[in-house]
Amino acid sequence: MTTAEPIVIVGAALAGATAAATLREEGYDGHLVLIGAEEHIPYIRPPLSKGFLAGTDDRASIDVLDAGWYDDNDVDLRLGTRIARVDRQAATVVDESGTETRYDRLLLATGSQPRILTIPGSDASNVHYLRTLDDSIRLHEAIAQGGRRVVLIGSGWIGMEVAATARTLGNEVTILERDPIPLAIVLGDELGTFFAELHESRGVRIRTRMIVEAIETRDGIATGVRLGGGEIVPADVILVGVGALPQIGLAADAGLRTGNGVEVDASLRTSDDRIFAAGDIANAYHPLIGLRLRSEHWANALTGGAVAARAMLGQPAVHDGIPYFYTDQFDLGMEYSGFAPLTKEADIVYRGDRASGAFIAFWMVGARVVAGMNVNTWDVNDAIQVLIREETKVDRRALQDPDVPLDQVAAVSEGIGS
Repeated sequence: MTTAEPIVIVGAALAGATAAATLREEGYDGHLVLIGAEEHIPYIRPPLSKGFLAGTDDRASIDVLDAGWYDDNDVDLRLGTRIARVDRQAATVVDESGTETRYDRLLLATGSQPRILTIPGSDASNVHYLRTLDDSIRLHEAIAQGGRRVVLIGSGWIGMEVAATARTLGNEVTILERDPIPLAIVLGDELGTFFAELHESRGVRIRTRMIVEAIETRDGIATGVRLGGGEIVPADVILVGVGALPQIGLAADAGLRTGNGVEVDASLRTSDDRIFAAGDIANAYHPLIGLRLRSEHWANALTGGAVAARAMLGQPAVHDGIPYFYTDQFDLGMEYSGFAPLTKEADIVYRGDRASGAFIAFWMVGARVVAGMNVNTWDVNDAIQVLIREETKVDRRALQDPDVPLDQVAAVSEGIGS
């Protein structure tokens, strides 16, 4: 199975590497080019704020594929290479040195970049962001010995995971958050408070409704964070975690349809039939709910890379997985599956006791589950995904009862649980 010109993948992270592996597994034996801006072979990012940052996961454990796989499978891997533009008319990508590479099919998997603070002092040498392997290495070096005053600006998943890791390593940790409750935008007030209380019980100081005005510096080194009103929170290490932006510049400059990412169909095809997009940048039509979704979680990159590869080969391929992510914070492990846009008007139903730290939360619209989160409760996520995918009408009383298996919670008649 070959093409006249190479299949080119721009973005050598999880989505890109998974696409390359899938192309070879599906029998594509033509020229395959995988281009990455970083100098590292493709790796997965979740451990960068967890085990790798803590020093418990080694470097090889986070690789998507073994280092030798690319040579063994005749992949033209070009690391440390940035693509400057896509020329759709000539069907080429052009890197910053001016080198042109023709393509028969092109996959854009360029990922996200951290949202950068532009307040005074934000360029100090000990102000960190966390996106890349090198970012994680630098941050590890700053906090590994403990005894540092670590201040996190923002309490999203990255901020909360780094806070847990930094505190576990013996640092003094303060989180500064603009909103009233951490993670409430994603999980709601009750569960956001649950995570906040977990951190506070481990000695993390969480300060909400905070406005950060500037970073105080001395000789180019941050010494603290200045809040609205003039208070200064002392800091030896600062991590900024205020969100990420999809890197859609190549797609937009090439005239592809964009909007909260690169707009793609259910097969991850862009407005140009020869160009596909996967991972963080893909704003994909999801056939199960009839809406566009963009996800920055690793599961989306993993499944999207495989779908895009099959679609580029002309196979029937649909990106219809249930969105999934996980987190590890202190002794808490959590998995979440579901459709965040559908949870805005949902009720939350609990199975198990939240106070015990082991439970499942279900977001329900009427009698149907649209999302579920299992906390320190394992081997249930597949069953949760079945409830969501099959739009099963459930009896809420059965759903709340830990003694009733999840495959037996279907409502016995119309109206029960509605």
